[in-house]
Amino acid sequence: MILRILDRFEEILISALMAVAVVLIFVAVVHRFSIGFAADLVGYARSHDMPELQAWARSLFKSINAIRLTWAQEACIYLFVWMAKFGAAYGVRTGIHVGVDILAERLHGAQRRAITIIAMSGGVVFTAILVWIGTDFVWHVYKGGQTSPDLELKMWIIYLAVPLGSALMCFRFIQALHLYVTTGQIAHHDHGAVDGLDEEAEDLAKGGHA
Repeated sequence: MILRILDRFEEILISALMAVAVVLIFVAVVHRFSIGFAADLVGYARSHDMPELQAWARSLFKSINAIRLTWAQEACIYLFVWMAKFGAAYGVRTGIHVGVDILAERLHGAQRRAITIIAMSGGVVFTAILVWIGTDFVWHVYKGGQTSPDLELKMWIIYLAVPLGSALMCFRFIQALHLYVTTGQIAHHDHGAVDGLDEEAEDLAKGGHA
């Protein structure tokens, strides 16, 4: 039950961060385009001696320019940092990370099992080190009282993504290692579930047999 809640929370968090970042980017691009359009409209009205249109375009430009979105880029960067850290943990759980398995594929039996356990244990150790280093770094940033330039957020809150995301990733590696040791199974992403990939694979297979 707890694992299901954690899995669901992980998926919702990643989706929410991605959605907010996409909306922010879209709004910022539209805002920038609108300012340029209003400025061009002012120039067009001036060059064609259209005072009413020029006055309206100036008013439009001032209204749009009054909306300050200088913080949007910074916010998107932080959102993607959090999304990447928790997305990495999601990748371990679902088996979508790219891995070099040429050695494991050439081994069989006990040798293949041993190298797989070593690789997964390496992931556990590495992410555990990231948790330790990240926590120490966040603590020093917290003591220093640093804030972000545009949003003026406490930087330790932003950097908290490193130890939290790494801790979840470490847990996912432990979870994957336990699954392999007890059942011999490794999480793999079903590429056939992605629209278009199964048809492409079939076309390549037909081409190869032709």
